Amino acid sequence: MEPLTTNELKPTQNTSRINALDVIRGIALLGILLMNINGMGLPFSYSDPSILGHTEGLNYYVWFANELFFEGTMRGLFTILFGAGVILLTSRLIDRGAGISTADVYYRRIVWLLFFGLINSWVFLWDGDILYAYALFGFFLFPFRNLRVKSLMAIAAILISLGVVLDVYSFHTNKEIKQEAEKAITLKANGTAIDTKAEQKIAEWKKLTTAKTSEEIKENIEAIHSGYFKIFKTKSNYIQWMQTWFQYRYGLWDILSFMMLGMAFFKLRILHGEKSVKFYLLLAIIGYAVGLSINYYEVKMITESNYDPLTIYEAHQTYNIGRLFVTLGHVGLFMLFIKSGILSFLQRSLAAVGRMALSNYLMHSIITSIFFLGFGHYGLLERYELYYVVFSIWIFQLITSPIWLKYFQFGPFEWLWRSLTYGKKQIFKK
Repeated sequence: MEPLTTNELKPTQNTSRINALDVIRGIALLGILLMNINGMGLPFSYSDPSILGHTEGLNYYVWFANELFFEGTMRGLFTILFGAGVILLTSRLIDRGAGISTADVYYRRIVWLLFFGLINSWVFLWDGDILYAYALFGFFLFPFRNLRVKSLMAIAAILISLGVVLDVYSFHTNKEIKQEAEKAITLKANGTAIDTKAEQKIAEWKKLTTAKTSEEIKENIEAIHSGYFKIFKTKSNYIQWMQTWFQYRYGLWDILSFMMLGMAFFKLRILHGEKSVKFYLLLAIIGYAVGLSINYYEVKMITESNYDPLTIYEAHQTYNIGRLFVTLGHVGLFMLFIKSGILSFLQRSLAAVGRMALSNYLMHSIITSIFFLGFGHYGLLERYELYYVVFSIWIFQLITSPIWLKYFQFGPFEWLWRSLTYGKKQIFKK
């Protein structure tokens, strides 16, 4: 059989798609917005709700529910699916005789994904963009695609363990800073001269524990209400930090590990919905039993400490473990939902959302940028009110995605991505 040239290669056709993957991708895509909406609509709104005074009533319960069920887990699910997609794409290309062109297609696809991430960050101004990170770590995946399941699982376990070790190290480092700073402060209060190192520890501890002031919050909101270029200037340092230091401190354990899991899960056919009901039920029960217990312990610890900064670091020591198990619980639960066949109309809509994942993800940024930045709602809503926006976007995408795919082969950004990847304009209309 003659190997296909790159220009002869075509993207996956609708008849070849795996429905379970599309449905669960749609769920994960919509679920990501549950967490992202906080950064899109409020300043300094993630780990410490006390900064914005969201420690009571609906605002607190929304934060509590997010920390328990969704913090990092929908992103984890989406990342697992990305890893699975690597195996799906490359195996199909190889089966069709693509040969070395498989690498051409794969790496061109990743390069263009990186470009979409840069557009999402620097043009749509979403500083929490995930596409850039997926592309960055996606560059590492191709050589691992033929590894055995055990090897992929071992790599994932090692990466997650390293993340836990670093989080434990961060907590104990900050605890030591606190102890040395308090000792230096006591000596200083008693009139004893302290050296430069002691002064430095006081400064480090002050930096760690100083909460954002109402003036800083107000300045941030006013800057975001001051036009596109002022917003760009305000967000640029954070975007740069997210795309550099943050990725190498957290991305390896947060993203690359789950991509490896996704590759393993695809090879085990867990994500195809082909395992037994008992398997998915056990996965859900064990995942939630372990993960929710850890997450509840963390949230309870933070709340009871009155959001003490060092306690937040202490709670974060088990973050990667809790996140992993709740994500596995989600996989089990959502696969049970898919296998049951219930709410088939909803499953069809979710599958359409999943098939247009790139377009719908970028639409999250576009819609929220227009609403919060363009129309000036940034910083003006309560935390719980953000979810009126979330549910509106969900309804919009669940309705429009299947309608769009009745007339078009792909979502608009999927069509562009595929055309750029294969170096040839793809058929768009049906």
